[in-house]
Amino acid sequence: MDAIVTAGGIPKPEEPLYPQTMGKSKSLLDVAGKPMIQWVLDALRGSARIGRVVVVGLDETSGVTCENKPLDFLPTRGDMLANIEAGARWLIAQNPLAPHIFVASSDIPAITSAMVDWVLDAANDADCDFYYSVVDRTVMEQRFPGSRRSYVRLKDAEVCGADLNVIGARAIVGGSENSLWQKVVEARKSAFKQAQLVGFDMLWLLLTRGATLEYAEREVSKRLGIKGRVLRCPYAEVGMDVDKPFQLEILTKDLETHR
Repeated sequence: MDAIVTAGGIPKPEEPLYPQTMGKSKSLLDVAGKPMIQWVLDALRGSARIGRVVVVGLDETSGVTCENKPLDFLPTRGDMLANIEAGARWLIAQNPLAPHIFVASSDIPAITSAMVDWVLDAANDADCDFYYSVVDRTVMEQRFPGSRRSYVRLKDAEVCGADLNVIGARAIVGGSENSLWQKVVEARKSAFKQAQLVGFDMLWLLLTRGATLEYAEREVSKRLGIKGRVLRCPYAEVGMDVDKPFQLEILTKDLETHR
């Protein structure tokens, strides 16, 4: 499966990581002796099931590599969803028959090839449009105490979003201005439009912890008109991204100790 790595984030002066980045890409922050994105590319390199890799948000001058894999670069399109779409369309142009595309964020440096393979193994339905990984709060806090993630509280689970996901090619290139991806892009900055996508009753169930994870998966998929699955990942590293300096410190110490 071909892969996108999103690397377009450049913290602004008012954002927490600006003192560490000073106008440069967050993905190039040094983490235990390597650019943060290089840890992610090394994990992809170690998976025999990952093919071509495209990094969206950097260029060749960044110096990052993905040995023994075709590696390409695209300029940032300004936000994460636009970067994913640009990377997906580029990969589909190279391989029009590919049913799925693997998507990784550049700010999860603790991931390993085994974790990449776990997601690939779990994403085993050729007809599925979207696989979204989550990590249980107990898993995250046991592995990274004090990580202070944001969690969604459901009737039977408390989970945070993770950053290794799989998208069906048809979800990106549906051929219509009313495609799912277009609706998601249009709704990304509007809470009202997001609620319209899944239904206000579903949103209420989520907010009041009235839905189980399985019910939420089934109902959201039905209302969006897609076949989607939640992957309950056993690896906290997949959800441990770097948004704040203390998270950068946690991961730097962890990688210096364990790698």
